[in-house]
Formats: sequence, C-alpha cells, structure tokens
Amino acid sequence: MHLQYLLFDPSDDGEGTGTWDAMASVRAAQVPAVLAEVRAVMAWAEAHAPGPRGPLDEGGAWDADEQVQTDGEWTTVTLTFTGPWEWGEAVVAHFTPPGD
Repeated sequence: MHLQYLLFDPSDDGEGTGTWDAMASVRAAQVPAVLAEVRAVMAWAEAHAPGPRGPLDEGGAWDADEQVQTDGEWTTVTLTFTGPWEWGEAVVAHFTPPGD
C-alpha cells in the first residue's frame, strides 16, 4: 500500500530518535481512506516495533498519537510517531513508492 493522503515530515533530535508528523485535511468522503492509511501505518509500526510502545521518557521504545478533528466540511487527521531513527525511516519507506 502506498499512501495517498499522509505525507510524513521527519525531524531528528540528533541523538538517534526521530519524530514523524503527517496530516491530511479532507472532505467527509475521503475520511475512511485516510483512516485506512493511519491503520495500515500503525499496524506496520506495531508489527515491526523496536520495543514496547509508550512515552519515551517512561521507558517506551516508541509512541504514536492519532488525532481527528472536524471543522465544517473538512476533517483533519494527524498521525505523529516517535522512536528510533532507523525504525521510523523504515516505517515511512515501507509506504513510499520506489523513486520518491
């Protein structure tokens, strides 16, 4: 599966941990497709997790946050995950078409 709606913006803390943020603002008809992308990314991230999920400052190896907000005709879906840089890059690469 290649992502059609979620585009990840990575940031590196310089110590081997990264954060990947993606946001999609869509009309109601596209919400199920965006949520399917979120579920696919989360399933792959969990299946290839570098350790337990939880806040990093509490001993977790990785964590994620999903938000859905509706404002009028638009729904904004946000997915943020944090963890080891190599793992996060592998998550994103799995859903990126070759050559992108």
